[in-house]
Amino acid sequence: MPNDVFAAIEAGGTKFLCAVASADGHVLAQQRIATVAPDETFAAVASFYDRQREILGPVAAAGVASFGPLDLDHASSSLGRLTTTPKPGWSGVDMRGRVAAIVRAPVVIDTDVNCAGLAEARYGAGQGLDRLCYVTVGTGIGIGVIEHGRPMGGVGHSEAGHMRVAPAAGDDFAGTCPFHGDCLEGLACGPAIAARWGKPAEELGEDHPAWVMQAHYLAALSVNLTYLLRPERIILGGGVMAHPALHDAVRARFAALAAGYALDRCSADPATFICPPAAQEPSAGLLGAIALARDFITDSPGG
Repeated sequence: MPNDVFAAIEAGGTKFLCAVASADGHVLAQQRIATVAPDETFAAVASFYDRQREILGPVAAAGVASFGPLDLDHASSSLGRLTTTPKPGWSGVDMRGRVAAIVRAPVVIDTDVNCAGLAEARYGAGQGLDRLCYVTVGTGIGIGVIEHGRPMGGVGHSEAGHMRVAPAAGDDFAGTCPFHGDCLEGLACGPAIAARWGKPAEELGEDHPAWVMQAHYLAALSVNLTYLLRPERIILGGGVMAHPALHDAVRARFAALAAGYALDRCSADPATFICPPAAQEPSAGLLGAIALARDFITDSPGG
């Protein structure tokens, strides 16, 4: 592993971040590629890695942090494919297979939010914790669960952003989720905020009533995650969480909704239990993708 070079991709709905990294995780080169139609996008990805192969030689493995939903069932013949993604033209795309053909190496794939959570566990606000939940609030709402330094496995990945929660007082908004309407994502993601208030989150004033409502929904999510999974920390990230007072508002609403019931040594103190991300450069998803590739080599026989 000392001389290995790794490929890493953070594949998002608006952009692909492509990188190659050294054995110690240092990024040697990277490029941002717009997410357009699959063939056009992967052609640009291939061009980047063809150039890097000429400079740095072959890669040992690749990690992919992808938007979803993804088939992550290792018993499935479609492992690594996108399923019913709302991204037009991308449902059914074999993300793992197409990247493997480009990098000519084994590919490990997981969700972008699981990879961001993995980066937080290794390098950020989740260091030293056995279990954490990473929440991203942006175009959608995604939740990653990291257990003992690895994404929680199983036949699929968490879709807790589509859970139902009690509506905020006075909220009669129908929601924007094309599948569930007023699920959590349909009520509190970035596009839902814009649809509800007529302007995007970044254009809303600090005292806008949107933030009280937003705090309610994210606190309700945090209470449900606490009682179901017992994480040691919940990390709230994503573009919507850039509002300066939102983390404190979520903490206050969390305390009110939990009402002191069955809290543990971690969740009893919202000030430390609910926090912003810390691993952000070059991006949490890309750092997690690099970690996936490095783990693959380390876990392999002779690694």
